[in-house]
Amino acid sequence: QVQLVESGGGLVQPGGSLRLSCAASGSIFKINAMAWYRQAPGKERELVAAITSGSSTNYANSVKGRFTISRDNAKNAVYLQMNSLMPEDAAVYYCNADISVPTSVYGMSYWGKGTLVTVSS
Repeated sequence: QVQLVESGGGLVQPGGSLRLSCAASGSIFKINAMAWYRQAPGKERELVAAITSGSSTNYANSVKGRFTISRDNAKNAVYLQMNSLMPEDAAVYYCNADISVPTSVYGMSYWGKGTLVTVSS
């Protein structure tokens, strides 16, 4: 059983910063790509940032230059540093990872339960 657990969400004023963390645990053979998604009320879930096992990254245009995704392979963790937050960044942020387990050569997509980010003065 593989689990992803996010942390670091909360209330922040516009212009502020937050750092989200996500740790994977369980029967893990290899973690491939990892990503952060978000979903605001009434909107579809969207990709915010992704990072490959080789640490190549890509970002949604709306967060480029403000958000930074990183990972710590030794800790099976991925992080999202969010700076210059705007009200439109408010959403539930979900961690996603493509993980291979010892019993399969194929990776599967796993999701965390999400952490709420509120941007308000």
